[in-house]
Amino acid sequence: MKTTRCAALFALLATAGCAHHPADDPADPLEPVNRAVYKFNDTADRYVLRPVAQGYVKVTPGVVREGVTNFFDNLAYPKTIVNDFLQAKFKRGVSDLARFLVNSVYGVGGLIDVGSRVGLAKHDEDFGQTLGRWGVGEGWFLMLPLLGPSDGRDAIGMGVDLYTVPTRYLPGRYDVYNYSATALNLVNLRANLLPADSLLREQFDPYLFVRTAYLQRRQSLVYDGNPPPEDYGIDDDATPPKKH
Repeated sequence: MKTTRCAALFALLATAGCAHHPADDPADPLEPVNRAVYKFNDTADRYVLRPVAQGYVKVTPGVVREGVTNFFDNLAYPKTIVNDFLQAKFKRGVSDLARFLVNSVYGVGGLIDVGSRVGLAKHDEDFGQTLGRWGVGEGWFLMLPLLGPSDGRDAIGMGVDLYTVPTRYLPGRYDVYNYSATALNLVNLRANLLPADSLLREQFDPYLFVRTAYLQRRQSLVYDGNPPPEDYGIDDDATPPKKH
C-alpha cells in the first residue's frame, strides 16, 4: 500500500504544471534515470521475456494466439467503455458496450472477434487519454521498470484503470488463475511485438526512438488520430527579419 501511494505521489509530481510538450521535445528531466531503467528493461527482455515469447510462438499455432489476443482484448474492454463515457463520447460508449457484449456472448468469451465482423469498430481508450482530453498535460516522460514507457499523466491513468479490470474483483481463492492469466497475456503481448524487434535494433539511439514513438502515439490517441499542430512558441504571423 505504501509503495502504491508513493508511486501515485511521484506521478502527481511528474504532472506538475500540466504542461503539453511536443513529442520530439518532451519534458524529460529524469533522462539519466530513465535511460538506466530502459537498459534494465532491455536486459530483462533480452534474457527472459523475448526468449519465452519466441518459444511461445514456436509451439502455439497462429489461430490460437489470435484467440488469446482477442480474449484478453475483450477482457480489458470495460476500460475503453468506462473512459468513453468519461470523455463524453456517449455514442461510441454505447457502440463499445455492444461490442463487448457481442464478443462475450457470441464470441465464446471473446475468443472470436464477432463485433468487428458485424461492424462494431474496436476502439482504445484509457484514463490517461481521458485526462488528456480534459486538458491535463502529459508531464514528465517516465520509463517504468518492466512496464516500459509512460509519462506522469499515463502513470496516474494506469492506476485508475486497474479498477476497470474484471479479474480484480475475483475472490482471493482465484488468485492463482488471475496470475496465470496475467503471465499468459504478457507473453502473448510480447510475442505480438516480435516483428518490431528488427526496427528497434536499427536505431542509433533506441531510447530516443522509443520515447518519441510512445509520445507521438499517445498524443494521437488523445486526439483520436487528429492532433493539433505543435506549438513551438513561434508566431506564424510574425514578419520575418529583413536580410541585410
